[in-house]
Amino acid sequence: MPNLISFQSSALGALGQLALLAALAFSLGGTWLAVVGGLRADARATEAARRAVWAVFGLVTLASLILMTALLGDDFSVRYVAEHSMRASPTWVKVTSLWGALSGSILLWAWLLAGFAFVLSLTLRRDALRPWALAAMFVSLLFFVGVCASVASPFTPVSQLVTDGRGPNPALQNHWMMAVHPVLLYLGFVGLSVPFAYAVAALVTGRLSDHWVVTTRRWTLVAWAFLTAAIVAGGWWSYETLGWGGYWAWDPVENASFIPWLLATAFLHSVQIQERRGLMRSWNVWLIVLAYASTVLGTFLNRSGIVQSVHAFAGGPVGPVFLGFLAFLLVAGIGLAAWRAPHLRDEGEPPAPVSREGAFLAGNWLFLVFAVMVLVGTLFPTFVEAVQGRRDASVGPAFYNAFAIPLGLGLLGLMGVGPLLPWRRAEGQGLWRALRPLLIAGIGAGVLAFALGVRSPGVLGTVALGAYNLVGLGLLTARALRQRGGDLAGLVREQPRRYGAYLAHVGLVVIALGIAFSGAYRQDAQTTLNVGAAPTKLLNESVALQTIRPVQKPYGRSIVAQVLIDEELFEARLNTYVQGGNTLFATPAVRYGVLGDTYLVVTAFDPGGKWASVRLIESPLVSWIWWGTLIVVLGAGLTLVAPRRATVRAPVARTAPATD
Repeated sequence: MPNLISFQSSALGALGQLALLAALAFSLGGTWLAVVGGLRADARATEAARRAVWAVFGLVTLASLILMTALLGDDFSVRYVAEHSMRASPTWVKVTSLWGALSGSILLWAWLLAGFAFVLSLTLRRDALRPWALAAMFVSLLFFVGVCASVASPFTPVSQLVTDGRGPNPALQNHWMMAVHPVLLYLGFVGLSVPFAYAVAALVTGRLSDHWVVTTRRWTLVAWAFLTAAIVAGGWWSYETLGWGGYWAWDPVENASFIPWLLATAFLHSVQIQERRGLMRSWNVWLIVLAYASTVLGTFLNRSGIVQSVHAFAGGPVGPVFLGFLAFLLVAGIGLAAWRAPHLRDEGEPPAPVSREGAFLAGNWLFLVFAVMVLVGTLFPTFVEAVQGRRDASVGPAFYNAFAIPLGLGLLGLMGVGPLLPWRRAEGQGLWRALRPLLIAGIGAGVLAFALGVRSPGVLGTVALGAYNLVGLGLLTARALRQRGGDLAGLVREQPRRYGAYLAHVGLVVIALGIAFSGAYRQDAQTTLNVGAAPTKLLNESVALQTIRPVQKPYGRSIVAQVLIDEELFEARLNTYVQGGNTLFATPAVRYGVLGDTYLVVTAFDPGGKWASVRLIESPLVSWIWWGTLIVVLGAGLTLVAPRRATVRAPVARTAPATD
């Protein structure tokens, strides 16, 4: 019987490897068919390439299901299962182990990429872009499936069968958010492959009219929404898991997810200019190429071991491979864009500085500068190490905040003025009439915040610009409501794209306020409490330690401290895991509130259960970040409801601020 079980287990791993090899073969064949279909305008070859996508998706799905079966069934004949799972782990931890280590995470990426390619194959129009868009997707599939089937195969067998596994990374099983954050992040990263494929197809065929950007906008918006949710979910994981009371540390891997978000956000704004005015064509091509390339850069940083991060995987053999693929994408994208540069010239005159196009162009420059500065700060320690051999170089939050705060305030200012400006050119008197109530609201909000005790210039600026934005959006909506007799539901149904964008802007204002207040006015204090002692005053709170008790589980041990804070019971934990040695992982107790959070974490304890050291953090408006993100995602979803429409160009210049 043991021999039979061993044979079945090894057969399961072999089947998974065979599925990946077959998927690789179909990816190679599909690439060839798509290129032939494009070069010869051969509809049959293009159709065969489309069906090859289905085969790749089915085979990678089969491989993913096999690995999940091996994880849930504790099949330790598969090395990935033996090294990253264990029999005693809860079921949800075994599921998240699929993407909790290097090989499994790349398999998840390949599966999601195949899924996007499958959906694309069902929605592509029968035009000249079709075969080349498929070919571009197949190139990405070739790379990711090829990596899974070779240097990072999750189906490599163990040399000696073990009875139990080492278990997953302790940091990845300390909070349920690990079941959400990585999947959202990969959906955002992989989603940008489709706009990239359309851009490549447009460059190869020379069909650089507005059709490709109109189609691409929806795909980019989906990827952008997932990426937005992923970044904030990662911040929430950090907030709930690492025990430091923060959510963003300008960590290299955090930055690697932020850079494509900045570039995709810029594209979503400039694509409107190409749709409406036929301008910023080169901007849109470059932004999409760089956005997708930056996702591969982020994956390289996360999996090469060249940066130090709590989010990064250990170094492995895939680093040089990803670097090569990144170089290929950049060379191919830059080469195609340079080749088609004469066809990327804008049709009309450059946008006037005081116009909606001018505001979007200024915003694009701010987004681009923001992305470049984040990239410089992220890679600087790596360059220092490569040139000087030093490993002590670092770039701290002070560097990032020095440009992030003014750039962020600048973007908030442009976000408020953009919808009010007319296309082409704004006249001074009409512009002043439109901006006056917004400026009054912004100044009034800033003065009120100052009167209530706010002294931080960054926070005052955020409050003023937040009010400025909200009043502007409110006035635009109120004006449209008057024209429709107060029918808000009908207005949203008629123009979901516009009001989805407005809602997303409201969410961004809420997020900005949460970041500003929690960053500037966070309070932090530590003390040591004795069990049963009289309450201690800490940050104007009455804090008393009731009990300390151990909780033993098959996969680890927890020390639970029950603390009364103003008569409310908090339960904070320090966890150790079987595979984590004596390393302590905090699970803080958080009281979420509309105006602020109370955050308690245990930092040390007496093994005899007599005392514990605790850290109390008061962070105003942190929850606004999470709720603001939900508003942003809802706004993006509402925007996607809008039907596709043909490109509309403004025939004549307006002389008064727009209402749309």
